Amino acid sequence: MATTSDTQLTVIRTERGLSIADTRITLYDVMDYLRAGWPPKLIRDRLDLTDQQINDVIGYIKTHHDEVEAEYQTVLETAQQIRQYWEERNRDREARIANLPAPQGQEMIREKLRALKDKVESTG
Repeated sequence: MATTSDTQLTVIRTERGLSIADTRITLYDVMDYLRAGWPPKLIRDRLDLTDQQINDVIGYIKTHHDEVEAEYQTVLETAQQIRQYWEERNRDREARIANLPAPQGQEMIREKLRALKDKVESTG
């Protein structure tokens, strides 16, 4: 297990929140994987971390659970708000684009794509 001083060198606070030192990876990225049920070794490999880094991060999350969880919930809420904003903003634009006439010679291609999309949506 990492000592507190080692963990403090691994987990730092940046403008993006709690992060892993010398990376662009936040603890919230790690928490996404933990919530999805990924084991630490796979998270380590996926994020290209060392054993020390992943152990320090998981130790930090356990030690500061309430603080990290509160920040994580804030990050999730902010991401949802941003997602909703862009979905609403793009909805009209996507509708206008969908109603544009197909360029000459692409009618058959567009019909095949539309049929494939309908098939995927009906099975999903």
